[in-house]
Amino acid sequence: MSQTRFRHARPGLSRLAATALLLTLMLATACGSSSATATATTGAEASVPTATDAPADPTPTTPPTPEATPTATAAATPEPTAAPTGPVAWTVETFVSGLEIPWEMRFLPDGRIFVTERPGRVRVIENGQLRPEPVATIPDVAPVGEGGLLGMALHPDFANNHWIYFYYTYQSGGGVANKVVRYTETNNTLVDPVVILDGIPGAQIHDAGRLGFGPDGKLYITTGDAAQPELAQDTNSLAGKILRLNDDGSVPPDNPFPGSPVYSYGHRNPEGLAWEPGTNALYATEHGPSAHDEVNQIQPGANYGWPIMQGNEGPNNGYTLPVIESGTDTWAPSGATFVQGNTFPQWTGSLLFGSLRGTTLWRLDVPGGGSPPNLEAIISGDYGRLRNVVEGPDGYIYILTSNRDGRGDPASDDDRILRIVPQQ
Repeated sequence: MSQTRFRHARPGLSRLAATALLLTLMLATACGSSSATATATTGAEASVPTATDAPADPTPTTPPTPEATPTATAAATPEPTAAPTGPVAWTVETFVSGLEIPWEMRFLPDGRIFVTERPGRVRVIENGQLRPEPVATIPDVAPVGEGGLLGMALHPDFANNHWIYFYYTYQSGGGVANKVVRYTETNNTLVDPVVILDGIPGAQIHDAGRLGFGPDGKLYITTGDAAQPELAQDTNSLAGKILRLNDDGSVPPDNPFPGSPVYSYGHRNPEGLAWEPGTNALYATEHGPSAHDEVNQIQPGANYGWPIMQGNEGPNNGYTLPVIESGTDTWAPSGATFVQGNTFPQWTGSLLFGSLRGTTLWRLDVPGGGSPPNLEAIISGDYGRLRNVVEGPDGYIYILTSNRDGRGDPASDDDRILRIVPQQ
């Protein structure tokens, strides 16, 4: 901040003396002045955060009170400390270790963090520590193949109703299926289960399972094709879809297929959901068949082509094409989030998504206006399979590993929740 100076005059004295025996004549004149200066600054020398010193919530500080002056002078108005605008250096740390195939994490309003583990446990982190006892072990979870306890979502009014939703696999008719169940959380326990939707086709593979409440207050659910690709094109089946429901399980009247929870179809195994800030556009990540993994922008009633199309390959009979696809590479993309905070300004507005086989945290910029998307690897190969990524209320980026799912190479402290923080 520029300095503001305050000045006033102070009288001084000078004396002229006559010589010889004459009476001394005193003449007084004011002949000089000095100045006092007060400087108003914002705290910490009005410093702007650098790439390694980035406060998440900058607040203005009050300048020192200037010395009193003979005339009334307004004090300088303090300016808020600027948020970082350039790239912020970062590092990865282990936030929590000793988990078993974590799939989803949610931040509760009181600061607790809930984490689902695929074998059926709901774990809680309090004050940065993983409690040894789970909040609950859901009894009818069937952790078969890629199934088990998967997605979790807090009701938008969780602070008042304490409703929490889970997606999990269960035994059904000699096989498995998936369902969504709502619980009420009270004092780190789960009570009063209510089935929201069941009978979602399940299998050893392609069970999808991501849950999220959209900006419209509706519950969105991703389902896999349950190893039956043809079901993805059948709008009477719940497999290979993105579904949309009211919070009580009823079908919204503005769904694209009247009376049906189906919102979009032609999906193989979509494991990530995220809404773009500002536009509220819904994006989903989706596994391709060992290649042609996709990021899609989801439109109501749209057909995304599986199994006729794989990425951009195949006969396009009016199918909706992906925003970007992996081509002959394999990402195996999973959980996704849009970065909304300014802790890492170089990522603000970007879509982050984890990848399993690709062992990479990806950043995708979707500029719009017909410009091609930009894809960048943030982390690659250092931490194994990355199941999910979540931006925390502190602005840090949290990443769930999935190295104990039978396809990874677990370290002794896997599975973990990693955290990207500004470098000190």
